[in-house]
Amino acid sequence: MNSERKAKLTEGEVGPQIMSMALPMFFGIIGIIAFNLIDIYFIGRLGTLELAAVSFTFPVVFIIGSVALGLGIGATALISRAIGEGNSEQVKRLTTDSLVLSLIIVGSVIGIGFMTMDRVFSMMGASSEEVALIREYMTYIYPGAFFVVIPMVGNGAIRATGDMKTPAMIMGVAVLLNLILDPLLIFGLGPFPRLELTGAAIATVISRGITLILSVSILHFRKHMITFTFPGIREVWESWKNILYIGVATAGTQVVYPIGIGFILRIISSYGQEAVAAFGIATRIEALALVIMMALSSAINPFIGQNLGAGKFERVTAGIRFVNHSALKWGMVAAVVLALAAKPLASIFNVDEEVVSILSLFLWIVPISYGLYGVMMLTNSALNVLHRPLHATAIAFIQMFVIFIPLAFLGSELFGIIGIFGASTFSKLLAGIGAYYWLKRALKYELAEKRNVS
Repeated sequence: MNSERKAKLTEGEVGPQIMSMALPMFFGIIGIIAFNLIDIYFIGRLGTLELAAVSFTFPVVFIIGSVALGLGIGATALISRAIGEGNSEQVKRLTTDSLVLSLIIVGSVIGIGFMTMDRVFSMMGASSEEVALIREYMTYIYPGAFFVVIPMVGNGAIRATGDMKTPAMIMGVAVLLNLILDPLLIFGLGPFPRLELTGAAIATVISRGITLILSVSILHFRKHMITFTFPGIREVWESWKNILYIGVATAGTQVVYPIGIGFILRIISSYGQEAVAAFGIATRIEALALVIMMALSSAINPFIGQNLGAGKFERVTAGIRFVNHSALKWGMVAAVVLALAAKPLASIFNVDEEVVSILSLFLWIVPISYGLYGVMMLTNSALNVLHRPLHATAIAFIQMFVIFIPLAFLGSELFGIIGIFGASTFSKLLAGIGAYYWLKRALKYELAEKRNVS
C-alpha cells in the first residue's frame, strides 16, 4: 500500500495523537469560519438591510454545506476503515466514487435552489426589499455550490489518511483569497467596480473554486487515491450505497440545524431587522466558539475508523473519552470569554445600538451550553463511524424540533427574545446529556458484536 494510505492512527498515545490531528484542523476550521466572518464584516459596512438579507441566506447556505459535510463524513468513515484494513484498491474506489456522487448530487441541489429561491426566503420572513438583495447574492452562490461540495468531499478523503494539515492549508488559501477579494469587489477599490452583495458572492465563488483545484490535484498526484478504471455499474452503485448510507443520514443530521434555524429566524423576524441582523452575526460567532469541537470531531472520525478497521476497540473508547473531556473544558472557557467580551465583540460587526444589545444578550446566555453541545457534536461524529448514522440524526432532530423550536415559541411569548435564547441554551444542555448516554449504549453493543465475531 502507498505510504500515504497506510493506517497511521492505530499506534501511539491516544490523547497527543488526537490533538496532533485536531490542531491543524482547528486552524483550518477557524479559516472556514473566518471566511464567513470576513463576509459579514464587510457586508455589515454596507448597512443593516444588507446584513439582514445575508442573514436570511444562512440556513440555505448551511444546507448546501450540510450535503457536502454528509458526503465528506460518509467518505471519510468508509475510506479510513479501508485504510485500517489495508485495502488499497478499495480506498481508491471509494475516493473516486464519492467525488462523482457529490458532483451528481450538488447539481440537483442547485436546480432546486433556483426554482424555489423567492418562495423560500419569503416564507422565512424576508421582506420584498430583502428578497431582491438575496436574489442578487444567491444567483452566484448557488452555482458556486460545486466549488463547496466537491472540495469538502475531497478533503474528507484526505483526512481519512490521518493527514489534517493539507485540508487546513487548502482552507487557509481560500480565506486569504476571500480577504483580498471581498473589499475589492464589494466596495470597488482601485480598478474594480463596486458590486456590493454581488461582489461578496463572486469573491466567495472564486475563492472556493481554487480549493476545488487544490483538493482534487492533491488526491490524484500526491495521495494517488483516484482511479480512472471503471469497474462496472454494479460495483460503483455498491460504493454509492455505502457512502450514502452514512452520508445521507449525516447530511440529514446537519440539515436539521439550518432548517430549524429557518423556523427560529421566522420568530426572530417579528422583532425587526435589527434582531435578524444580530442573530445572523451570533450564528457566526457561535461557530467560532465551537471551533475546537469541530476540530476534535474531524480528528476523532478517522481515528475511530482506522482503529475499528484494525480491531483496536480499546483505543476507540479511550479516544472518545479524551475528546468529550476536552469539549467540556473548552465549553467553560468559551462561555466565560464570550460573556466578558460580549459588547466589544458585538460592536466590531455593527454599530447599531439595538443590534449590539441583542447580540450581547445572546453571548451572555447561549454559550453556557457549549460544553455539553460539544459532547453532542462529538457523539454524532462517533455514531457515523460506528455505522449508526440514523442515531445521530435522531439526536439532532430531538434537540432542534422536539426541544428547541417548541420552547422558542413558548419563550418568545412569555419572555420575548430572551426566551428564544434561553430555549437554545436548555435544548443544547439536554441534548448533550442525552447524547452521552446514547453513545455509551452504542459502544457497548459494538463491543459485544466484536466479541461475538471473534
